[in-house]
Amino acid sequence: MTTFVVVGGDAAGMSAASKAKRDDPDLDVVVFERGEWVSYGACGLPYYVKGEIQSLQDLVSVTPEEFREERDIDLRTGHDVIDVDPDDRTVTARSDDGEVTVAYDHLLLATGAAAVEPPIEGLDREGVFTLGSMSDGNDLREYVARSRSDDDLHQPDRGPACQFLDTCSGPVGVVGGGYIGVEMAEALAANGFEVHLFQRGDRILKQFSEATSERILDHLRDQDVAVYLEDEVEALVGDDRVEAIETTDDRVPIDMALVGTGVRPRTELAEDAGIELGETGAIATDAYRETNKPDVYAAGDCAEAEHVVTGEAAYVPLALTANRHGRAVGQTVAGTPSKGGGIAGTAAVKAFEVEAARTGILDHEEGRAAGFDPITETIDAKSRAGYYPDGGTVTVTLTADRDSGRILGGCLVSEYGEGAVHRSHALVGAVTEGVTVDELSDYDLAYAPPFNTTWDPVLTAAKVLGGKLEPDR
Repeated sequence: MTTFVVVGGDAAGMSAASKAKRDDPDLDVVVFERGEWVSYGACGLPYYVKGEIQSLQDLVSVTPEEFREERDIDLRTGHDVIDVDPDDRTVTARSDDGEVTVAYDHLLLATGAAAVEPPIEGLDREGVFTLGSMSDGNDLREYVARSRSDDDLHQPDRGPACQFLDTCSGPVGVVGGGYIGVEMAEALAANGFEVHLFQRGDRILKQFSEATSERILDHLRDQDVAVYLEDEVEALVGDDRVEAIETTDDRVPIDMALVGTGVRPRTELAEDAGIELGETGAIATDAYRETNKPDVYAAGDCAEAEHVVTGEAAYVPLALTANRHGRAVGQTVAGTPSKGGGIAGTAAVKAFEVEAARTGILDHEEGRAAGFDPITETIDAKSRAGYYPDGGTVTVTLTADRDSGRILGGCLVSEYGEGAVHRSHALVGAVTEGVTVDELSDYDLAYAPPFNTTWDPVLTAAKVLGGKLEPDR
């Protein structure tokens, strides 16, 4: 019997395992997962902490029992893989019951990503949290629950990180102004905390356009979130428990700190096995996710992928990419070689009553490094017909190549529910297919007064940017 071994039981790993078993029921599929949770939506953790999602179990797509009993997958939770030997084609894992070695015909490394530990003193103090796992989410939810003493808020099981808590309802600090930082600022502020958000750079959400960053920054401050820009955190100070955040310019008293400064690919296992990393620091693969070792694949947050604009390897750890590429590996292992597609860096974020999405390349320096001559235009437009009640403003930023007119990237921001995220899908298609500004302006997008203006804001942005390019052609 052919054996497919998967290391890692979340998005990429379980997508691969499920697809391979579905396409080839005779395949022996073994999955090693060092934790107890599998196939869960980590992106939903901020909303669990906020209280909009009542149970951690709600974030689980498929339970371990369903994988074992209904999908006939040999899922071994609580197994930490300690060695991969591509020469002998074996994987060794350790559990409470000892070590086990399994031979493989095909192997997928789906080891995911780990939270970056910035060079900040005091990260090990009590009251310092990250949000990289289900247990992290449980501990943070407990912090919120105990601070509020709210009977309407689900009380999670006590976690070891929160045993020191009494009643903590004072100010909290969020270190990092990326996706997790912004989403957790909302989650904590919505529960009545005084929130201080620290970003060492000159703007939050730096992957988005400047117009988007500014609009979300203004909105955070309108919601009484104190945002500190260009103010690098140097230490989390206190005795056993964190009591203040010290930065280059400030000392801010806090009762809790959340550190969300990004993630890094987990590559230690691959490196020890002689598997090559790419320039990004993630595992290098070909278009079919195969590494430099035969029949060894890598997918998800531990691996690189080809960017659809530059054609070069990029590291963008996002959920859809992990699911797509894991599924493709499963198809390949089952006998139908599949690529799973490239990446455009498409992402979305919600901050209180504002939503935003981005795709492609927006940064001019990055565009020039890829051989383009970027030009950018930003416009504001109505989200619905002017005579229709309510509605709001959509801000669209488009970046194109000056010479060819090709759309390189785009970013949209609007009031929550006014369509920035859904409108971004048209831009994803344009970026992926290499569409020009003129071609985008001719897209036949949907119109009805409750949803849109006759000229969608995306089309308006394309027309304006096209007009700016005219003199250069």
